[in-house]
Amino acid sequence: MNNQELPIAIIGGGPIGLAAAAQLALREKPFVLFESGEQIASNVNEWGHVRLFSPWEYNLDQSAETLLKLAGNKIPDKTYIPFGHELISDYLLPLYKLKGIQENIHLNTTVRSVGRKGIDKMKDKGREESPFLIQVEENGCFNSYEAKAVIDASGTWQNPNPLGSGGVFALGEIENRIQIEYGMPDILEKDSLKYADKSTLVVGGGHSAIGSILALNELKVDHPKTRIHWLLRKENLASIYGGKEADQFKARGALGIQIEELVNSGAIEIHTPVHIHQIEKTSDQLTIKGQKEGEYFELNGIDQIIGNTGSRPDFDFLREIRLEIDPALESVPKLGPLIDPNIHSCGTVRPHGEAELRQPEKDFYVVGMKSYGRAPTFLMTTGYEQVRSIIAHLHGEFESAQRVELKLPETGVCSSRNLPVVKKGKCKSNTCATV
Repeated sequence: MNNQELPIAIIGGGPIGLAAAAQLALREKPFVLFESGEQIASNVNEWGHVRLFSPWEYNLDQSAETLLKLAGNKIPDKTYIPFGHELISDYLLPLYKLKGIQENIHLNTTVRSVGRKGIDKMKDKGREESPFLIQVEENGCFNSYEAKAVIDASGTWQNPNPLGSGGVFALGEIENRIQIEYGMPDILEKDSLKYADKSTLVVGGGHSAIGSILALNELKVDHPKTRIHWLLRKENLASIYGGKEADQFKARGALGIQIEELVNSGAIEIHTPVHIHQIEKTSDQLTIKGQKEGEYFELNGIDQIIGNTGSRPDFDFLREIRLEIDPALESVPKLGPLIDPNIHSCGTVRPHGEAELRQPEKDFYVVGMKSYGRAPTFLMTTGYEQVRSIIAHLHGEFESAQRVELKLPETGVCSSRNLPVVKKGKCKSNTCATV
């Protein structure tokens, strides 16, 4: 088969991967999409109980919206701020079910390796003319697929950062994994018994950590013995509160307001700046050991730990790809100066496209959250622009690929890892995101 007749392979069936599929379906171009979960957007499903910061206006890909309209599907109210489960039920699932998309998606399929057919990483001759070979484990069986291009939108959700100082697992962290939850547990519903009337330590200084703390505090209303500890590496909390009333996304600004009020009330036991070195089990509880301002630190009597310390990309299955990553952020190199969290916030990352995402391996791209590596500032709508530009380039629409047209609010639209946890019907003031 001629390379140009081969499909484009997409790795990951989340919002960005499905946006790439929509771009190709609208052009009536062949593609194949591999999703490791048993359903599309399986990572989103894990935080389905969480509400986004941004309204539908910023969560819909234009090509996907066009396809949905052509098929007679109802488009959500652009001003409404959806929960994660609504992102799936009202948008991603209807998109997945469209003719021309569903038949090209392989669920329960994990990509094990990506390379060039018959050519290892060291060889130059004939490399760009050789098709990509993607080896997968599909429903327990091993298969291989050829493709003319590969778009890796697999994200970082499944690779949370360790709790230990220095980016490595603390001693005892792996052994005590049963009492540690990474990500965003459903504290007010499914996982409530795990945290009710228990002593919980939240580790991290981002919006996810704030959301976890606010949910634990709400759980405390009905379970007054619930104790909340908050451990951070930051020296002060001022930067965590964010823009508050000045934030253009009121749902995000509300987090800063609520957590500042909670901190000032003394309802949280705060430990900062602390670096964790060891997690030790004593009876049924955990003891956290480390350093605080150069001195020995010890925290006893912890029943559960919630790790909200961010995530990192997995490059293991890309060992045969000529891949470049930023040495610090593990992002696509040209994005490094644009997204470095030491310099930028959500509001200062400018839009970008195919040119910035280009790799030494021709026609291979890392997009979405994974393209940002360890940086926490990924914007869903920016990911849509990434794949639009890439697919335009792959089909010879070079002027369109170079034209990056994306308007964002000054504060940006933060990603799904930076979301507040708010239980439906339980907002106690107009600061809750209950549009």
